[in-house]
Amino acid sequence: MGFAVMTMTEGAAERVKQIVGNSGPDAKGIRVGIKKGGCAGMEYTVDLVTEPNAKDDLVERDGAKVWIEPSAVLYLLGTQMDFETTKMRSGFIFVNPNQTSACGCGESVELKPADLAALAQQREAQVHA
Repeated sequence: MGFAVMTMTEGAAERVKQIVGNSGPDAKGIRVGIKKGGCAGMEYTVDLVTEPNAKDDLVERDGAKVWIEPSAVLYLLGTQMDFETTKMRSGFIFVNPNQTSACGCGESVELKPADLAALAQQREAQVHA
């Protein structure tokens, strides 16, 4: 079994499929990345994919495809992508173990690179459990 950089909830997968379905025949999925910005230092990016980049990691669930930018992989390791609708907003949310803080409005976050040694130890413990 391979190691997935990120996972998607059923709600996120359904929303990705809706976006792709409403975006025309060239749409293949979405691409998640991070960029510098916002008051906490970093923001998640979500863009439509019409031409996948061979260097991106691919995460799939129930036919929904999400590509992850190589520069974002260390910041997204172990993240769960979800989709929520509240009274005030709807959008993708990221439950990220690498997040150290967030701004008050929730639009930007502070992220640290994943601890690869700790992840390797966790994975080793799961294999031998």
